[in-house]
Parts: sequence; structure tokens; C-alpha cells
Amino acid sequence: MQKLKRINKYKLNGVQTLALGFIAVIIIGGLILSLPISSASGESTNLLDALFTSTSAVCVTGLVTLDTGTHWNAFGQTVIILLIEIGGLGFMSFTTFVAILLGKKITLRDRLMVQEALNTFSIQGLVRMVKYVLGFTFAVQFFGAMLLSTQFIPEFGLKKGFFYSIFHSISAFCNAGFDLFGNFSSLTGFSSNIAVILTISALIIIGGLGFTVWLEIYSYKYKGIRKLSVHAKIVLLITGVLLIGGFVAMFFIEYSNPETIGGMGLKDKLLNSFFASVSPRTAGFNSISTDGMTTAGKFLTIILMFIGGSPGSTAGGLKTATFGLIILTVISVIKGREDTEAFGKRFAKELVYKAFALLIIAVGLIIVVTMLLSVTEKGIEFIDLLYEATSAFATVGLTTGVTQKLSTVGRIIIMIMMYFGRVGPLTVALALTNRKKKVDYKYPEGKILIG
Repeated sequence: MQKLKRINKYKLNGVQTLALGFIAVIIIGGLILSLPISSASGESTNLLDALFTSTSAVCVTGLVTLDTGTHWNAFGQTVIILLIEIGGLGFMSFTTFVAILLGKKITLRDRLMVQEALNTFSIQGLVRMVKYVLGFTFAVQFFGAMLLSTQFIPEFGLKKGFFYSIFHSISAFCNAGFDLFGNFSSLTGFSSNIAVILTISALIIIGGLGFTVWLEIYSYKYKGIRKLSVHAKIVLLITGVLLIGGFVAMFFIEYSNPETIGGMGLKDKLLNSFFASVSPRTAGFNSISTDGMTTAGKFLTIILMFIGGSPGSTAGGLKTATFGLIILTVISVIKGREDTEAFGKRFAKELVYKAFALLIIAVGLIIVVTMLLSVTEKGIEFIDLLYEATSAFATVGLTTGVTQKLSTVGRIIIMIMMYFGRVGPLTVALALTNRKKKVDYKYPEGKILIG
């Protein structure tokens, strides 16, 4: 009995398994990428740079110290895209999928961990949900690759063009932002290509909306579900507002900037302004110079990066639903309403508390990392350091060129930030959910002046 207690004491819970699982995948990926078989030169890669690349891939960020298109060979690039796929969908989803293929039984503990990984409301139908997620993912990525191949195959040839199409379709859907075009150029060479920009945009938006929302949309359209849940409505509303608002704001902010869209025709200005609004939703691709943006343009990008995508998606950031709940709470306070309300529903106060807790934790992390980078990275402007810290936290991958200039300490700080950005907020949310305590007493009400 005593021995059983000791075993249970050291048994990992779902949150710990997820957190350690990500670390394990990062280390394995880093070790493989450090080997000579992964580099284009056939030489070993510095372990720190290999681990940085692996962390960025598993955390679907896109920040890189080595150029993905020129430093790694086809094997190394394939390892990176596999790490992105595992990181974007969650290794628990893959583990469950493999178990299903092998005919193994999915235990209750497995289901609970999948629930945490996919951020769903309940464990009912989770195995079916995993099949749906993977089927939906591969289908979207396949069609995305087919569309991209119409542009990449004529330019790069059949073999290389097809590989590029698959790589960038997966990278876009998983909101990773890795590219193979060389010299850290991202999509700047395709800034006038409507097919490439709109296909990548569609993949980013689809991947960032969340699997539960897409399942609801499918059920609403084809299975006779009468209405969408309040969660889906808020996610779609906030996503739409951010996309349109970001597009309009970016268009006017950068309109006359010769280093970004100032020298383009109206069509290209509209196209690249829209993409500059889509990509910061944690994707990390850029079709115009991020370093050349105005300070206002950079700050707008920071805001979009911070909010990020939606819960249960491949995207990072604070999340649209969390941001929406905070805004709705502020509106309710201004109106003098007791509860936070939307679409004829009210939200529990504990949900509101958790949203504000996540906001404070996220802001706190970015402040601390920006301050640390201000100490370790000399000669770099504050706005660029804030940009880098936010990009790492929100697992975006956009940079103003800071990543390649980082010191050893700076790279380690950003690696830790990417990990916390991918795993931290989820872990905190789950910890808050699981730490609900009932007490039989209340303290006397205290008063404090606000404002």
C-alpha cells in the first residue's frame, strides 16, 4: 500500500505530461537537427541554434537564427515540418491517432489529456474529435498545397515546387511562419502574387479559428444545428473585427511609407495591408519589410500578435475568446451591469477572473522578457525588443531582424518565452480550472478606491 502511494505521488497529471511532452519533442528535434545529415553543408549545426529551431518549430513560432531555406537540406526541412505538424496539432493528438491505428484502447486518462491538448469543453466524443481534427487538417493542407503548387511548380520545377507547396501549406495552417525562400525573405518575393498571398491568408485564418468552431460551422450548415454557441459567435466576431480593423488601420498607417507599401499600386497596397493584418494572428509570414514599418505599424502589429488566434487552434497569443470576454466585461462595467453578457447569455464571474488573470500573466511575461532583452541586447531599439518579446510569447515568428542578432543569453530567453507562449497560458488556464476550492465562509467586505 505504501509502495502504491509512492508511485501515485510521482505519477504525472495531464498538464505535466503535456508540458514535459513538448520539452521531449523539442530536445529530440534539436538533437536530430544538430547532426550533419540535417544541414546543407553536411556539417554539424551548433546545438543551441538547432534547439532554437526545434523550439520554434514545435511551438509553431517561426523565429529562426539560421535561414531555413539555405542552412538545412531536404531532410532537415522535413524534420522541421514534422515538428511543426506535431506542435501545431499537439503530440497527444498524434499519440491518440497512432493508438487508434494500432487498435489500442484509449483510456480515460488518455481522453483527459487529449481534452487538455485540444482545449475542448468535455471528454464526450473525444476520439471522434481527434479523427475529425486530423482529417480536417490533412484535407485543408492538401488543398492548400494544390493551390500553391499552381504557382510554385512553374517557378521552381516539379519536385522542388511540390515540396515547397506542401511545406508552406503546413507552415501556414499551423500558423508557424517557416519559409524556404532563403535569406530570411519570407513572402516578400510574392507580394504581388494574389494566388499565393490569399491562399496563405486562408490557411492562416482557417488554422487560427479553432477546430471546435469549424466543427460547429460544419454542424450548423450540414447537420441541422439551429444556432452556433456563444463561444463560436464571439470567436467569429472578434476575428472578423481584428481582420477588418487591422487591414484598414495598416492600409492608412503604411500608405505613404516607401519601405513597405508606399511604392505599390492600389491593388498591391490593399493585398499587402490585408496580409499584414492576417499574418500577425500568430502566423509569422511577411510580404513587406517588417523592419521598414513605421513605429505605428509596428505597434499595431504588436497588438494583433498579442491577441493572437482562437482557443483550440494552432495559433497562440492571449486568444480571441479571452480578449472578447475582457472587452465585454469592460462594456458591462461601463453600462453598470452586474454580469458580463453577450448574445443573450451571461458569463460566470470565475470565467471573467480567469480571463483577466491570463491577461495580467501575459502582459507580465512580455514586460519581464522585454526588460531582460533590454539588458542583454545592446544597441537595439525598445520597440524592436518589445516586438520580439511579443512575437515569441504569441508564437508568431515575425521579427524586425532582431532574432539573428541575439546574444547567446538572448536566444535562451526567447526559447524559454516561445515555450511558455505555447504551453504556459494553456497550463495556467488548466491549473486555474482545476484549482477551484469551495469554502464555507466569506471574509467581511473591504473597500478600496479605484481610479
